[in-house]
Amino acid sequence: KSLHPFFPLELVDTIEKDLIIIGSGLAGLRAAIEAARVSKGKISIGVISKVQVMRSHSVSAEGGTAAVLYEDEGDSLESHIYDTIRGSDFLADQDAVEVLCKYAPLEIYQLEHWGMPWSRRKDGRIAQRAFGGYDFPRATFAGDKVGFFEMQTLYDTALKFDNIEFYNEWFATSLIIEDGIRGLTAIDIPHGDFYTFKTKACIIATGGAGRLYSFSTYGHSSTPDGLDMAYRAKIPLKDMEFVQFHPTGLVPSGILITEGARGDGGILINKEKERFMKRYAPKKLDLAPRDIVSRAMITEIEQGRGFESYGIKHLMLDLTHLGEEKIKQNLAGIREIALKFAGIDPISEPIPVKPVCHYMMGGIDCDIRGRTLIKGLWVAGEAACISVHGANRLGANSTSECLVWGRITGEEAALYSMKKGYEDLPKEKVLEEEKRIYDGIFRGSGKENPYEIREEVNKVMDEHCYIFRKEDSLTEGIRKIRELYNRSWKHVDDKDKEYNTNFINVLELDSMIRIAEAILVSAYNRRESRGAHYRLDYPYRDDEKYLKHTLCYYSEDGPKISYSPVKLIKYKPEVRVY
Repeated sequence: KSLHPFFPLELVDTIEKDLIIIGSGLAGLRAAIEAARVSKGKISIGVISKVQVMRSHSVSAEGGTAAVLYEDEGDSLESHIYDTIRGSDFLADQDAVEVLCKYAPLEIYQLEHWGMPWSRRKDGRIAQRAFGGYDFPRATFAGDKVGFFEMQTLYDTALKFDNIEFYNEWFATSLIIEDGIRGLTAIDIPHGDFYTFKTKACIIATGGAGRLYSFSTYGHSSTPDGLDMAYRAKIPLKDMEFVQFHPTGLVPSGILITEGARGDGGILINKEKERFMKRYAPKKLDLAPRDIVSRAMITEIEQGRGFESYGIKHLMLDLTHLGEEKIKQNLAGIREIALKFAGIDPISEPIPVKPVCHYMMGGIDCDIRGRTLIKGLWVAGEAACISVHGANRLGANSTSECLVWGRITGEEAALYSMKKGYEDLPKEKVLEEEKRIYDGIFRGSGKENPYEIREEVNKVMDEHCYIFRKEDSLTEGIRKIRELYNRSWKHVDDKDKEYNTNFINVLELDSMIRIAEAILVSAYNRRESRGAHYRLDYPYRDDEKYLKHTLCYYSEDGPKISYSPVKLIKYKPEVRVY
């Protein structure tokens, strides 16, 4: 007997696609295009997204895409490589960083050929701006809406291929694995139907998990569904303790104020109107790497030199000296955001800002080509941990990573699928997933409000796994998360079939709690301070014990931690001085 509440299992439809891409952001779209190009129409490609394509969170990227374009003016690939490795606090795999820096310029030019409206210099060449941690201004930009324009360019290009089919508003729930990837299960959100997809190859490109925190730049759809699918399939998550907090989230909403604002000359000030970064990074000042700037800001606030608005302690980002013309030309989107969401015009007054959850350096473990330990399964973009960012990502490297590994994984997965035949889906694994989501969650009952539980998850992460961490606080955070998991199980009030967002929200919450636990346990076990992971009880970097990647494995008894070596090629760890 089927556990599905609407129809028996034998009526569950199966869709066949040679390649399935889960996620429709920059990495997912770039992968789809490359797969279509390489296969020359010989394979069918399905792109599954729980939102409409242009609602993918990649549209929110603002500041730039890092690439070396002007070696004739003093930039170099080696400089980009070194800046990225140093910025990572030497936890990045150096062979992967070389791939990123080598291929990023090609992606800039490829987007240009597809119609990307890059900002221009007066001589007509592509413009670049300064970003934190770089020794050369190499953030390629399109005003302050680079993600939107990149997404529009890729989406327009993808629509030209007849063999790419989009499944908008479909929620993927599990990977079906048996001697490699066989397929996946998904819910068609508008109609409420449960489907299986049979596939030869799959790419996970579902982005990060930033909605684990309440003050976050992420869209509300950015929950760790993709990470959790891999985690439950016994694929390790790597370096999950490294969560990036961007220095400038708008108070009170958390909306991103791009690093490009500081790249174009904006400065951070405290309530004494002091440019305080001179105490923390005398050379780079406001354009030091994000981990350093964020810690400096919280230190200023904790030492009583912050402002307070809406009950939130914060600092100010001052753009007033840039002038009206420059702000309107380069930072028009930021001005619009400040006006709409804070009632402030940055032309005439400073913007209230505070460090905000912005990126996950960690993700699904994979090799330099984006291959996971499951045959036929790749991962790209923020969902992946290749690792090019190590313990701290430099701004503008994330969109570069999405484009570069979107291309790499798209090509690899397409070639793989062209050589492979379909294999049957193991019915017992489909039944197991159906039981988990319908009998275990949809049919369940409980007294707890899942939305209140979600707020509690946010509160735990905010209080116990923010910029400054310590052992007793992390221990308490782990205890609270496990308690929330026990309380939250089995609760969907809305029993309707169509557009049951309550059901989807509870499935998201289920994933959020598991991944929150993985982050907390990974952070607890790294007893040092490195990059974005700062331990008050272990304030120094410990290369002897912790120059290694954390691997977090799922088990019924909680996360199991092991480690793997960092790939050092040319640059040995040194003290980071900015």
